Amino acid sequence: MNKLVHEDIQSIIRSIRTEAKTFEGKTILISGGCGFLGSYFVATFLELNKKVLKKPCKVIVMDNYITSAEENSIIDNTDPHFTLMTHDVRNQLPHKLKADYLIHAAGLASPFYYRKFPLETIEVAVNGTKNFLEFAKSKKVKSMLYFSSSEVYGDPNPNYIPTPEGYWGNVSAVGPRACYDESKRLGETLCMTYHQLYRIPVKIVRPFNVYGPGMKVHDYRVIPTFMVKALKGEALPVHDKGNQTRTFCYITDAIQGFLKVLASEKNGEIYNVGRPNEEINMVSLGNLVSSLVTQKPTVELIAYPASYPAGEPQRRCPDITKIQKELGFKPSVNLKTGLTRTLTWYRSILKTEPAHNEPTTA
Repeated sequence: MNKLVHEDIQSIIRSIRTEAKTFEGKTILISGGCGFLGSYFVATFLELNKKVLKKPCKVIVMDNYITSAEENSIIDNTDPHFTLMTHDVRNQLPHKLKADYLIHAAGLASPFYYRKFPLETIEVAVNGTKNFLEFAKSKKVKSMLYFSSSEVYGDPNPNYIPTPEGYWGNVSAVGPRACYDESKRLGETLCMTYHQLYRIPVKIVRPFNVYGPGMKVHDYRVIPTFMVKALKGEALPVHDKGNQTRTFCYITDAIQGFLKVLASEKNGEIYNVGRPNEEINMVSLGNLVSSLVTQKPTVELIAYPASYPAGEPQRRCPDITKIQKELGFKPSVNLKTGLTRTLTWYRSILKTEPAHNEPTTA
């Protein structure tokens, strides 16, 4: 495992020591486990086995590799407590499987990919979620975590920024982003319906722009795009006038939040997971990334490319009061620190990454 990633895993473990014992001797099933978030879950659980848990947990990952690779530098495929299976969650889960905890993290979160695979995006969020819920029902699992998205809020009314979980959203059901936004919303509806009808112990998280080491070079979201181009000395592309704002949550803070939710007794609840501090527009983000590299590339304003779905939210900032008060969530990594660590990761892998010529999306 990369030294920097190893440090991040240790940081996550320190932040969840209270919750860690929950997973002792248990089996965790993760969909999309070879992706960015999934691989951190795997690495964290396997490291818990070595450092914290008296009785090791078992981790089962299922992935169809539509946007990820079977080989993942963060995951130790040789670990005896790890099992990798090729499976598309749009299909029924194998009945022979047994698990105590479910993490449904499969999905296509990058606008480039959900525009490229719109039907797959809908089906994994709807059919895949229903398959997980049916599995949870039949196996009587202890907890299930469903990954929704901050995209369910759409382009929020300015009076609801920072945005709380109770905001209903401002989302088009037929727009170019609807395949992702609306399928995530329907996934939430399925989760709440199964909880109400069958008392499935499901929880929902809405992540806000999680980033960090392990994001693919060809992810096409704003931070990977800026990082790769900055390290190559190329201009950093910013859409339109660059006034759209985001907040960003470093991977260690995000995984802390997700695991606190999974381990909790708060069934049928929804939690924003993000960092409301340092809301920043895209021009300023580009300038910040530029300042962290020797080449100091310029920020270039460009028109929205055809590969990027229209209707981009102008502001995105979470209200995390609920998860802070109920579960003790404490994000701590500021933006400059997180970006610096992420740049270090990209420096280490760029020489071995294949070239990709698809248009980038910010």
